[in-house]
Amino acid sequence: MKPESLTWTPSPRPGAAEHPERPGQPEPSEHPELSEHPEPPAQLRRIFGLFRPYRGRLAVVGLLVAASSLVAVASPFMLREILDTAIPQGRTGLLSLLALGMILTAVVSSVFGVLQTFISTTVGQRVMHDLRTGVYSRLQRMPLAFFTRTRTGEVQSRIANDIGGMQATVTSTATSLVSNLTAVIASVVAMLALDWRLTIVSMLLLPVFVWISRKVGRERRRITTTRQRQMATMAATVTESLSVSGILLGRTMGRADSLTRSFSDESERLVDLEIRSSMAGRWRMSVIGIVMAAMPAVIYWAAGIVLGAGGTAVSLGTLVAFVSLQQGLFRPAVSLLSTGVDIQTSLALFQRIFEYLDLPIDITEPERPVRLGAVRGEVRFDGVDFSYDDKSGPTLKGIDLTVPAGGSLAVVGPTGSGKSTLSYLVPRLYDVTAGRVLLDGVDVRELDFDTLARAVGVVSQETYLFHASVAENLRFAKPDATDEEIEAAARAAQIHDHIASLPDGYDTLVGERGYRFSGGEKQRLAIARTILRDPPVLILDEATSALDTRTELAVQQAIDALSEGRTTITIAHRLSTVREADRIVVLDAGVITEGGTHDELLARDGRYAALLRRDGRPAPGEQAPGTDERVPVAEPEPAVR
Repeated sequence: MKPESLTWTPSPRPGAAEHPERPGQPEPSEHPELSEHPEPPAQLRRIFGLFRPYRGRLAVVGLLVAASSLVAVASPFMLREILDTAIPQGRTGLLSLLALGMILTAVVSSVFGVLQTFISTTVGQRVMHDLRTGVYSRLQRMPLAFFTRTRTGEVQSRIANDIGGMQATVTSTATSLVSNLTAVIASVVAMLALDWRLTIVSMLLLPVFVWISRKVGRERRRITTTRQRQMATMAATVTESLSVSGILLGRTMGRADSLTRSFSDESERLVDLEIRSSMAGRWRMSVIGIVMAAMPAVIYWAAGIVLGAGGTAVSLGTLVAFVSLQQGLFRPAVSLLSTGVDIQTSLALFQRIFEYLDLPIDITEPERPVRLGAVRGEVRFDGVDFSYDDKSGPTLKGIDLTVPAGGSLAVVGPTGSGKSTLSYLVPRLYDVTAGRVLLDGVDVRELDFDTLARAVGVVSQETYLFHASVAENLRFAKPDATDEEIEAAARAAQIHDHIASLPDGYDTLVGERGYRFSGGEKQRLAIARTILRDPPVLILDEATSALDTRTELAVQQAIDALSEGRTTITIAHRLSTVREADRIVVLDAGVITEGGTHDELLARDGRYAALLRRDGRPAPGEQAPGTDERVPVAEPEPAVR
């Protein structure tokens, strides 16, 4: 006995132009939502926030750094005592003790350095992990529209290149910053204790050095932003042109050399940016290095001037110890300046990552979602309107439909009428602009994601298979499925015999995007995967439109097995596949113009009958018009290529 009839309420057809049925028309690669850049102080606060979960470990690193810096500062004072007291007075015991102290100082500093490097690297890698996972998790929750306007290589570049480029910053910069800052402070205090006059001479040029490093940092940040964009463009080019489909298209169109030249041009631009990034401010930083290398001579000169002017003489030990401290000051000071430049450079990378972390998520779970136990499968469209954006106008308008549990609905219409868009609203790939889509009387926007994913299965024309074995691809729908369950699903999908005939059976590698299998075989694998998941509601989005007649029959038999006992919504391009549907509706320019059974619509001789005449294709096994021949049924497909 058939389920109760589908209800249908026609709505007036708008006079607007036809809207694209398929989502994701190309848009400019620049996302308007990514255009704003926060000020560096706000960005730095956010970066520091990344380390907040690890503040305990960072406190230990800080203690180790401070201890290491203080121990290192002791060496120049011991050196002064050696030169001014132990050697001139011949006190070998004191000399031995001081020499041993200097050796122990080096050992302790080295041990502390190893420990702080281990802890800081661990923290840095955990932060890297948090960033990668955060970006990936965010992208998993983005609406489908985001991916239709974003190149895959751009997404990959953000996760791989941008986060990878920050590795040195997050693993060593924080430690370097604390270590060098502590060393600078300790060295300045020690220098003041040795001789305040020489300390003033040493510090005169420090403000100039800071100004130069800030200028270099800003320049490198600008170049880094441009460089990362260029790397993303290259990654997108590689992803698109070196995929199986890209290689096929390039070779069959004779564009392999052109693509190579285009990639070479992109690479050439990257070379220029890399050179500019490496050389940015290099001469300015070299000036700093030259000045710092000349400072010992300046200190010796200053000490001589002080002595010649009748001032208090500086002892040899104090002078040597001071120069040693000065070098110990300048090394961390230069490192601090370089760290500042690196931070400025890394701000560009952090900004690109934060842009993705801040992307707005349009489709979210409610705070208190509804969880359904057993789903009957009734689907209802209640006054549904939908637009992809404010500029393109409505894609669907005033849709009122009810598909009873276990019933079947076929949606037909010309290309661009909104058929696929209608089907995308049930699993919430998009949310309605107005109205409601209800599952068992509950608005799908109120359901939790797990319930919706368990309730609604989708088989589309564009089958996606992972580069894994047949069994692994099927288990993606049900990770704990047994071998018997997998085989039963494959049998129901009319693909088991073919899989069993392969040398490796269910362990056969399907290849990139399933390319080792034919279109019909991939479709049946997708159907088997859906059967394994066992959803009560099934969306078939033109699942046979790209197949030849023989293959279509085999896939149709699998679809029939899959549809049995389920609520089925079929988006049809070939009208021969929907004649047995409980109800058929004709969609045109986003509105329903007709509805009824196949026979009722033929008798009405309206839009459906016109589409059927234009289609001019009988169902597999039926007699072709004007001939005594029947459309052939399926035959075994060729083995794996």
